[in-house]
Amino acid sequence: MGHSASRRFIRSTQAVAKLDPRGRKVKILATVGPASREPEMLEKLFRAGADAFRVNMSHGEHATHAETIANIRALEKKVNRPITILCDLQGPKLRVGKFKEGRAVIRHSGHFTLDRNPEPGDETRVQLPHPELFGILQKGQRLLIDDGKLRLRVIRADQNEILCSAEVGGVISDRKGVNVPDAVVPVPALTDKDRRDLSFAVEHGADWIALSFVQRPEDVAEARRLMGGYGSLMAKIEKPAAISRLEEIIELSDGIMVARGDLGVELNPEEVPPLQKRIVESARRQGKPVVVATQMLESMIEAPTPTRAEVSDVANAVYDGADAVMLSAETAAGAWPEEAVTIMHRIAAQVEADPGYGARVHFIETLPDPTTADALAQAAASIANTLPIAGVIVFTGSGSTARRVARERPGVPMLVLTPSQKTARKVGLLWGAHAVSTKDIGSFEEMIAKGKRMALRHGFGTAGSRLVALAGVPFGTPGATNLLHVVTLTGNELDQHG
Repeated sequence: MGHSASRRFIRSTQAVAKLDPRGRKVKILATVGPASREPEMLEKLFRAGADAFRVNMSHGEHATHAETIANIRALEKKVNRPITILCDLQGPKLRVGKFKEGRAVIRHSGHFTLDRNPEPGDETRVQLPHPELFGILQKGQRLLIDDGKLRLRVIRADQNEILCSAEVGGVISDRKGVNVPDAVVPVPALTDKDRRDLSFAVEHGADWIALSFVQRPEDVAEARRLMGGYGSLMAKIEKPAAISRLEEIIELSDGIMVARGDLGVELNPEEVPPLQKRIVESARRQGKPVVVATQMLESMIEAPTPTRAEVSDVANAVYDGADAVMLSAETAAGAWPEEAVTIMHRIAAQVEADPGYGARVHFIETLPDPTTADALAQAAASIANTLPIAGVIVFTGSGSTARRVARERPGVPMLVLTPSQKTARKVGLLWGAHAVSTKDIGSFEEMIAKGKRMALRHGFGTAGSRLVALAGVPFGTPGATNLLHVVTLTGNELDQHG
């Protein structure tokens, strides 16, 4: 991209859509780090389009994370909008031991042994300080070291040694990571550090907790037990072992993240795109929010503009109907954090403005469950696609009705009204949802009046606009969505209310 084209691209990304509501349905999840944790930059990212912030527990101390969360909550008060916080647990990391000289060279096609000997390694061997691996590896399975830069294949494995052939050799150094793509690794998804981090996240009011290294549904169940009913749980799909039990994992989770970094290490690169589509489709069918993550605008860690391939990558995730797209190092440690969010916002808005977007995003058929709430959510979407409807108003306590409506991917935005601040924050990762924390309602008349006022106040229509309202009677009863009503704005509801 030439200098003049670069300047035009950056200028075009400066005209960010109206903040309230965003003017797009897909959400942007921005990772907070050294480049973005200060209050001024957090506000810039929010105003540029970030709907939610990810706190990566793999890096930094608890004191730093506590300050970051406090800064986000202060911003939330300043802009008077619920802001979603996701704490991402590190998960277990398998690593080799240390070398005599800090590093060694593994010869291509040569033999290399991983053993239980704690002595420093050399070009022929190194310690693998994970005794649980020795009993499960079999001939022909792969070991990937340093994000796949070195590739070993098992020749022979017993309880003390794993003899490998180096399919791809090279430099190996102290404590490099090991991936085991061909086996279910018998390690828990939650390490002692993860348990401490999870406790910290719950204590500091994280809205979502992302669980790394999920291999089995049992991993999700264990994390949920430790959360004690607080917050929402997002399972990160980054291990091939998780794919064989994907539907069960989605069912037990509140949301799913397609963590393409480790998936790209353990699978061939060409296998990741169809798998991403499969995970997104499965999550959408079950009505669980799904986030597409990792390397979406990777070049913007250093450059002020993305590559065309990166723009297509983000656009494809939006066309597939993902609930959110995520920025990692681009906003955490990059040189252009605000520009990365702004450009991601512009890509998403452009895709959603495409006349063919509606048809593409509905390539997945999401059949409703045989419940009143699901039937009404489908009916609301059908009405919105049949009549000139400005938006769907959802009254909800837990957020489940909003999730059901989002599952249908209606062609209009959704105004989520809830008496629960926790729920307002939680739906920040939900497709098309614009949440407002408001006082509870006590009657049908009050519901309609409040829905109209909030619609006007938050830009969901003007005089003459029609909206679909969904709620449950009796009010305040969780999971009792049983009412659908079409309302028309007169335009003076705020004046009448004084």
